[in-house]
Amino acid sequence: MATAVREQLAKAKHSAVHLEMRDSYMLDDPEFIAWQQGRRLDPADRESWWRSWLDVVTEATGRGVVMRRLRVVSEPVTDYIRYEYDVTFPNVAAGEDVRWLPRSRAGDLLLPGLDGWVMDGRVVILHHFTGEGQWAPGKMEVREDANLAARYLTAYEAAWERATPHAEYRPV
Repeated sequence: MATAVREQLAKAKHSAVHLEMRDSYMLDDPEFIAWQQGRRLDPADRESWWRSWLDVVTEATGRGVVMRRLRVVSEPVTDYIRYEYDVTFPNVAAGEDVRWLPRSRAGDLLLPGLDGWVMDGRVVILHHFTGEGQWAPGKMEVREDANLAARYLTAYEAAWERATPHAEYRPV
Protein backbone atom coordinates (compact mmCIF):
# COMPACT_ATOMS: atom_id res chain seq x y z
CA MET A 1 0.00 0.00 0.00
CA ALA A 2 1.28 3.41 -0.85
CA THR A 3 3.09 5.47 1.72
CA ALA A 4 0.55 8.34 1.65
CA VAL A 5 -2.25 6.05 2.82
CA ARG A 6 -0.11 4.45 5.52
CA GLU A 7 1.00 7.89 6.80
CA GLN A 8 -2.54 9.27 6.92
CA LEU A 9 -3.93 6.11 8.48
CA ALA A 10 -1.28 6.32 11.21
CA LYS A 11 -2.64 9.80 12.03
CA ALA A 12 -6.34 8.84 11.81
CA LYS A 13 -8.27 9.04 15.05
CA HIS A 14 -11.83 8.02 14.17
CA SER A 15 -12.49 6.82 10.65
CA ALA A 16 -11.00 5.72 7.37
CA VAL A 17 -13.22 4.94 4.40
CA HIS A 18 -12.00 3.62 1.07
CA LEU A 19 -13.97 3.74 -2.16
CA GLU A 20 -12.96 1.43 -5.03
CA MET A 21 -14.86 1.73 -8.30
CA ARG A 22 -12.70 0.09 -10.99
CA ASP A 23 -13.28 -3.41 -12.34
CA SER A 24 -9.56 -4.10 -12.52
CA TYR A 25 -6.31 -2.80 -11.12
CA MET A 26 -2.71 -3.63 -12.00
CA LEU A 27 -3.29 -6.78 -13.99
CA ASP A 28 0.46 -7.42 -13.93
CA ASP A 29 0.41 -7.84 -10.13
CA PRO A 30 2.26 -11.12 -9.35
CA GLU A 31 -0.37 -12.05 -6.73
CA PHE A 32 -3.17 -11.67 -9.28
CA ILE A 33 -1.23 -13.68 -11.85
CA ALA A 34 -0.63 -16.44 -9.28
CA TRP A 35 -4.36 -16.46 -8.51
CA GLN A 36 -5.14 -16.78 -12.23
CA GLN A 37 -2.83 -19.78 -12.29
CA GLY A 38 -4.79 -21.45 -9.48
CA ARG A 39 -3.10 -20.28 -6.27
CA ARG A 40 -5.60 -19.70 -3.47
CA LEU A 41 -5.08 -18.40 0.04
CA ASP A 42 -5.65 -20.89 2.83
CA PRO A 43 -7.63 -19.22 5.63
CA ALA A 44 -6.21 -21.79 8.06
CA ASP A 45 -2.60 -20.84 7.21
CA ARG A 46 -2.43 -17.24 8.43
CA GLU A 47 1.32 -16.97 7.80
CA SER A 48 0.73 -17.55 4.10
CA TRP A 49 -1.58 -14.53 3.70
CA TRP A 50 -0.73 -12.05 6.44
CA ARG A 51 1.12 -9.03 5.03
CA SER A 52 2.37 -5.70 6.30
CA TRP A 53 -0.77 -3.81 5.22
CA LEU A 54 -2.79 -5.96 7.61
CA ASP A 55 -0.52 -4.89 10.47
CA VAL A 56 -1.38 -1.28 9.60
CA VAL A 57 -5.11 -2.08 9.61
CA THR A 58 -4.89 -3.98 12.90
CA GLU A 59 -2.98 -1.13 14.55
CA ALA A 60 -5.50 1.48 13.35
CA THR A 61 -8.60 -0.51 14.29
CA GLY A 62 -6.95 -1.31 17.64
CA ARG A 63 -6.81 2.47 18.28
CA GLY A 64 -10.54 2.67 17.58
CA VAL A 65 -10.39 3.80 13.94
CA VAL A 66 -13.39 2.43 12.07
CA MET A 67 -12.18 1.21 8.67
CA ARG A 68 -14.63 0.61 5.86
CA ARG A 69 -13.97 -0.42 2.25
CA LEU A 70 -16.64 -0.18 -0.43
CA ARG A 71 -16.21 -1.84 -3.80
CA VAL A 72 -18.55 -0.77 -6.60
CA VAL A 73 -18.47 -3.53 -9.22
CA SER A 74 -19.93 -4.45 -12.59
CA GLU A 75 -21.74 -7.76 -12.84
CA PRO A 76 -20.93 -10.22 -14.13
CA VAL A 77 -17.68 -9.48 -12.30
CA THR A 78 -14.29 -9.46 -13.98
CA ASP A 79 -11.62 -11.99 -13.10
CA TYR A 80 -9.90 -9.26 -11.14
CA ILE A 81 -12.95 -8.60 -8.98
CA ARG A 82 -13.36 -12.35 -8.42
CA TYR A 83 -9.70 -12.33 -7.27
CA GLU A 84 -10.35 -9.37 -4.94
CA TYR A 85 -13.35 -11.18 -3.51
CA ASP A 86 -11.26 -14.30 -2.87
CA VAL A 87 -8.50 -12.35 -1.09
CA THR A 88 -10.74 -10.07 1.00
CA PHE A 89 -11.02 -12.34 4.05
CA PRO A 90 -7.60 -11.16 5.36
CA ASN A 91 -8.82 -7.54 5.30
CA VAL A 92 -11.90 -8.54 7.29
CA ALA A 93 -9.75 -10.56 9.72
CA ALA A 94 -7.59 -7.46 10.28
CA GLY A 95 -10.60 -5.32 11.16
CA GLU A 96 -11.89 -3.77 7.94
CA ASP A 97 -15.62 -3.76 7.23
CA VAL A 98 -15.99 -4.50 3.51
CA ARG A 99 -19.08 -4.18 1.35
CA TRP A 100 -19.85 -4.74 -2.32
CA LEU A 101 -22.23 -2.69 -4.46
CA PRO A 102 -23.21 -3.90 -7.92
CA ARG A 103 -23.13 -0.98 -10.34
CA SER A 104 -26.69 -1.88 -11.40
CA ARG A 105 -27.87 -0.85 -7.91
CA ALA A 106 -25.98 2.47 -8.03
CA GLY A 107 -27.59 4.04 -11.09
CA ASP A 108 -29.26 6.88 -9.23
CA LEU A 109 -26.29 7.62 -6.96
CA LEU A 110 -23.80 10.38 -7.64
CA LEU A 111 -20.39 8.80 -7.09
CA PRO A 112 -17.00 10.53 -7.34
CA GLY A 113 -14.91 10.17 -10.47
CA LEU A 114 -11.88 8.83 -8.60
CA ASP A 115 -11.22 6.06 -6.12
CA GLY A 116 -9.92 7.26 -2.83
CA TRP A 117 -9.83 7.43 0.92
CA VAL A 118 -11.34 9.84 3.43
CA MET A 119 -9.66 9.97 6.84
CA ASP A 120 -11.45 11.49 9.83
CA GLY A 121 -13.75 13.48 7.55
CA ARG A 122 -11.02 15.94 6.58
CA VAL A 123 -8.23 14.29 4.57
CA VAL A 124 -8.98 12.96 1.10
CA ILE A 125 -6.52 10.77 -0.79
CA LEU A 126 -7.44 10.60 -4.46
CA HIS A 127 -6.14 7.69 -6.55
CA HIS A 128 -5.13 8.29 -10.16
CA PHE A 129 -5.15 5.28 -12.52
CA THR A 130 -4.71 4.86 -16.25
CA GLY A 131 -7.48 3.32 -18.34
CA GLU A 132 -5.71 -0.03 -17.98
CA GLY A 133 -5.77 0.18 -14.18
CA GLN A 134 -2.09 1.01 -13.68
CA TRP A 135 -1.02 3.88 -11.44
CA ALA A 136 -1.01 7.10 -13.45
CA PRO A 137 1.74 9.70 -12.98
CA GLY A 138 1.18 11.30 -9.61
CA LYS A 139 -0.53 8.12 -8.29
CA MET A 140 -2.10 9.73 -5.25
CA GLU A 141 -3.11 13.22 -4.34
CA VAL A 142 -3.51 14.08 -0.65
CA ARG A 143 -5.84 16.98 0.13
CA GLU A 144 -6.74 18.30 3.54
CA ASP A 145 -10.11 19.69 2.53
CA ALA A 146 -13.14 19.27 4.77
CA ASN A 147 -15.55 20.36 1.99
CA LEU A 148 -14.22 17.77 -0.48
CA ALA A 149 -14.21 15.15 2.28
CA ALA A 150 -17.86 15.95 3.08
CA ARG A 151 -18.86 15.52 -0.59
CA TYR A 152 -17.03 12.19 -0.81
CA LEU A 153 -18.59 11.01 2.45
CA THR A 154 -22.10 11.95 1.33
CA ALA A 155 -21.68 9.85 -1.80
CA TYR A 156 -19.95 7.09 0.13
CA GLU A 157 -22.63 6.79 2.81
CA ALA A 158 -25.42 6.61 0.23
CA ALA A 159 -23.61 3.79 -1.58
CA TRP A 160 -22.62 2.05 1.67
CA GLU A 161 -26.25 1.80 2.76
CA ARG A 162 -27.12 -0.10 -0.43
CA ALA A 163 -24.06 -2.31 -0.46
CA THR A 164 -23.92 -5.94 0.63
CA PRO A 165 -21.61 -6.97 3.47
CA HIS A 166 -18.72 -9.15 2.36
CA ALA A 167 -20.00 -12.19 4.27
CA GLU A 168 -23.29 -12.05 2.32
CA TYR A 169 -22.08 -11.01 -1.14
CA ARG A 170 -21.61 -13.63 -3.85
CA PRO A 171 -19.98 -12.49 -7.09
CA VAL A 172 -22.14 -13.01 -10.15
